[in-house]
Amino acid sequence: FEESIRDNVTLPLRFETRLDDLRIDRATLDAEFAELTKHLSDDERAEVSKRAGRFALLVKAPARVSAVCEDIARHFQDKVAPEGFGAQVVTIDQEACVLTKEALDAILPDGVETAVVMHVGQGAPQDWKDRFGRSKDEEESLLDRFRDPADPLKILIVTAKLLTGFDAPTLQCMYLDKLLRDHTLLQAICRTNRPAPNKSHGLIVDYLGIFDDVAQALAFDDQSITKVVANIDGLKDELAPMMAACLAHFPGVDRSIAGWEGLLAAQQCVPTNEKRDAFAQDFSQLTTLWEALSPDPALTPLEDDYRWLAAVYESLKPPSGNGKLLWHALGAKTIELIHENVTVQAVRDDIEALVLDDEVIAEMLADPEPHIVEVEIKVSTRLRRHGNDPEFVALSERLENLRAKHEAGQLQSIEFLKHLIDLAKDVVEAEHETPPEVEQDRGKAALTELFEEVKNRETPVIVERVVNDIDDIVRQVRFDGWQQTAAGEREVKQALRRSLLRYKLHTDQDLFDRAYAYIKQYY
Repeated sequence: FEESIRDNVTLPLRFETRLDDLRIDRATLDAEFAELTKHLSDDERAEVSKRAGRFALLVKAPARVSAVCEDIARHFQDKVAPEGFGAQVVTIDQEACVLTKEALDAILPDGVETAVVMHVGQGAPQDWKDRFGRSKDEEESLLDRFRDPADPLKILIVTAKLLTGFDAPTLQCMYLDKLLRDHTLLQAICRTNRPAPNKSHGLIVDYLGIFDDVAQALAFDDQSITKVVANIDGLKDELAPMMAACLAHFPGVDRSIAGWEGLLAAQQCVPTNEKRDAFAQDFSQLTTLWEALSPDPALTPLEDDYRWLAAVYESLKPPSGNGKLLWHALGAKTIELIHENVTVQAVRDDIEALVLDDEVIAEMLADPEPHIVEVEIKVSTRLRRHGNDPEFVALSERLENLRAKHEAGQLQSIEFLKHLIDLAKDVVEAEHETPPEVEQDRGKAALTELFEEVKNRETPVIVERVVNDIDDIVRQVRFDGWQQTAAGEREVKQALRRSLLRYKLHTDQDLFDRAYAYIKQYY
């Protein structure tokens, strides 16, 4: 188990327990039942127990079903849906599946669909047969919908089916309202640990206290298991030390200073690639914790510092997106926190005025040291907009070479600044020579090359038609600066998903990621 996580074959599992007031304490229940029925014969007591005391009846009490489903809906929308993943609800029996679906469908927002997957035998009510009876092919088609990140089917409700052998990378969370133990429990919860982009762990939400004692719930090799099946609350203990480690990269920086001035002060604390990558490594761990816990109230006191660190991290990214360490893309919850509606552009974009003003250049060259980081940030930010465009990649490499020579002492500060100003001029000139329509034509060319590359006999698509469809629909929804807004990114991603779905290419996450990267670069 640990080796599979280490080798990135599976993800670690986290659990959280919910609704203490709705738990059913079986020991207390048995004791009270014995007291209530002590005057009855054994046969009478057995009959009463059979009719009214069954555990399943208590689990399915209407008030409890309603409360559990309200909690599931709230938890799903807060923690699972923002990342684009899906969930399973594991109920105690078939009737509970039906009750759960009805309750969830009444409170979930439009655009989130649920489905019951269970065996509907001869003795099942006709209504169940009509609603939930499916052939093998129909069931597989349903599960393919669930595996599609763009499909609105996000929650599967089960009791016995899909607890073993069901693989869906889109499944991140399991809501557990059925007593399971040992290998059955382990097999079930492992449905959530299949790797997917931006997925850091599988999550089990426990409504019956099964995980109150992990060693008892998984009573085999418990020392190994508890290392990979851990309470998500334990992440909270890691949060403050990790935040402190990230902030330690910026001693003395006043984080209350917003915008360009605060960002410039932070940049000056990490002037070399080595220091920047060290910060990136720490922040990568912090953002993994944040994405896992969000929107837990424990994060609220740390939001300002986290938002500040995320802005610094984005501004430090090399234009190519890579340093010695692979810098990752920020998670959906982090981006939402930063954007909220529109991203605050902390870097003052006045590079054109800078390179055209001889007096400003002369002033900077007279005292180069304070201006080096400022010009470097502005050039790097401009280059990052152009992604993998060959002309701008060459300019990015030029910047990296200049920075390396300066760090090695081969370029004095004034020479380094002169080269940076020359590079800034070349960036501006290259942008002026590239009209917007040419930029988008390059986007179509890049998409064409991508779809020609992935085309095979199993996916006989007409590449020109696919690219034209994507180009048309993206042009309809895009707007200037869409890349800097949460709403813009969401609209364009949805448009791309719709286009790929039309050609049955929507299940290839790598293809989606690469196509979206080109769109973000060229449109």
